[in-house]
Amino acid sequence: MTNPLLTSSPLPYGLPPFALLTAEHYGEAVKAGLAEHLHEINAITASEEAATFENTALAMERSGQLVNRAAAAFFTLVSAEASPRIRELETELSPLLSAHQDEIFLNRALFERFAAIDTDSRDPESARLVDEYLKEFRQSGIQLDGPGQECLRAINAELARLGTEFGQRVKEGMKSAALLLHDAGDLAGLPADEVASAAEAARAAGHDGGFLLTLIQPGNQPALAALENRDVRRRLFEASVARGSSGGKLDVLDLAREMAGLRAEKARLLGFANYAELVADRQTAPDFMAVQTTLNRMAPAAIRNADAEAAALAEAAGHPLEPWDWAYYSAKVRREKYDVDEQALRPYFELDRAIEDGVFFAATALYGITFHQRNDLEGYHPDVRIWEVRNADGTGLGLFLGDYYSRETKRGGAWMNSLVEQSALLCNRPVVINTLNISKPAAGEPTLLTLDELRTLFHEFGHALHGLFSAVTYPRLAGTSVPRDFVEYPSQVNEMWIMWPEVLSNYARHHVTGEPLPQTIVERLEESRLWGEGFATTEYLGAALLDLAWHVLEPGNVPGDALEFEAKALAAAGIAHPLIPPRYRTGYFQHIFAGAGYAAGYYSYIWSEVLDAETVDWFSENGGLTRANGERFRTELLSRGNSRDPLESFRLLRGRAANLEPLLKRRGLE
Repeated sequence: MTNPLLTSSPLPYGLPPFALLTAEHYGEAVKAGLAEHLHEINAITASEEAATFENTALAMERSGQLVNRAAAAFFTLVSAEASPRIRELETELSPLLSAHQDEIFLNRALFERFAAIDTDSRDPESARLVDEYLKEFRQSGIQLDGPGQECLRAINAELARLGTEFGQRVKEGMKSAALLLHDAGDLAGLPADEVASAAEAARAAGHDGGFLLTLIQPGNQPALAALENRDVRRRLFEASVARGSSGGKLDVLDLAREMAGLRAEKARLLGFANYAELVADRQTAPDFMAVQTTLNRMAPAAIRNADAEAAALAEAAGHPLEPWDWAYYSAKVRREKYDVDEQALRPYFELDRAIEDGVFFAATALYGITFHQRNDLEGYHPDVRIWEVRNADGTGLGLFLGDYYSRETKRGGAWMNSLVEQSALLCNRPVVINTLNISKPAAGEPTLLTLDELRTLFHEFGHALHGLFSAVTYPRLAGTSVPRDFVEYPSQVNEMWIMWPEVLSNYARHHVTGEPLPQTIVERLEESRLWGEGFATTEYLGAALLDLAWHVLEPGNVPGDALEFEAKALAAAGIAHPLIPPRYRTGYFQHIFAGAGYAAGYYSYIWSEVLDAETVDWFSENGGLTRANGERFRTELLSRGNSRDPLESFRLLRGRAANLEPLLKRRGLE
């Protein structure tokens, strides 16, 4: 059978024909794509014509279509449906793809052609494209001599191998750390549907009659807020925070240390003091010191708020607190002080209704787009749902895929990725995916969401909108291809519609009775908005500052004991709290060690939230959920990708640069 990935997909919008694909197809297509891309690049550099925008920059943008198509489909499976064979292929292909990047951006002949392009008469997007290429050449080491480049290639190859191994161990570690219980009484306090989900998870894992509490990626597990049995809470908490750091074949601390050392060497080789400085050079933040100053400004107030919360929790508990007590007594205080029971809200947040009448409803009200389920199209797993997204005038915009349930073949967390990047040059319209990890209920039962899961649903769809609304010429500048400390901004803005009255009243209805969420509860939720911000900000800052600590190390100065280093780093940053571990500890900090996506960049969430808080104010000042506001946000920001400076897009939307004060007020840190 001919490999379907070797030619453009005949399906709508270029959706990969997943039903026809085998693991071997992915491997064959990626390797063929790598070879084809090098051939295309060699044709560019072999040209005897003087370098022009058309024969160099445009030729590069048109090249690599096969490898891009195959890799996008393959790495979607790596994250969301990784069979043993797919994992083997990941181990094999990741170093090849890393080496391929080096072949491109350490190619001096190609760099010299880009450097020779005259962009004076080009439009701003075309000029930015050339500038972005030149920046990546320089950040990738084109200035190094031969031995320096060879050293860099070796470092990059090893980092690719280690990152793949880290991600695979973390995925297996999360699965193996799930807490198996045999007595239904141990689950006292959990809602009935979650007990049923735990029973189904145990059955699927071969433990009929038991109950399996599966883990989510962050350290703080949702069940800790409901479980009445303190010893069960302790066991669940300890299983969660010990992942990847307890010895054995799934321990990742050795990998983290080795990666930190290699990144320090890479940064020094490229002329930077440390890896954090190298990463800051690619972001919207002016420099590393600006990032550190912002985080350090927030840390003392976060700790003060956390201590105040801890005192209230200890009083409610009547005994000294332990970390596994925090979520349970925080929920208790919220119920007693604000009359808000988050578990009692779940019947009002049913998944299908939250998607159709919440997420989609808000998008239609703002942007005029509509969603049409395509049951004739297949994803990579039966749980994947596909919608065609159309503009207000009925024209097709793209495809949106939703993959919401957790399974053993999926890594933890939630994310958005693109199967097809929008590009006017290539006549591509976007195909984007949202992937979450919600526990699948027993057959016939509704999927009821927590507030956190609801927030994640809206958040990830903000990323999807960023990809769907892309309206740029060149694929390199499309959609979410913006600096890491900007990419979270549109997704965070989309969270504002969760509690917007018109949206909330449309989706927050009891899944049995159809009754709307009572207005008195909505008011109490608003009154309790700041409760728990001390914990949330401290937990987040702990992870962000731990990330930076790993990435300011000098070559040869990597600690021998990763956990001791972690404790000292948090204490030195002033964010160590005995009851609040970082949101991610080193042993499961997938964001920064399973690849380089957020390495030295986990601060991005709070950095983007500065823009988000300002934009929420802008929407509110201008009438909120209106088509006029939506069109302006879409036109000035969501559609622009990286075709111009993202901060310029923000300034054109807001009318000025961002201030920190709205964020401080939101988090109770004034």
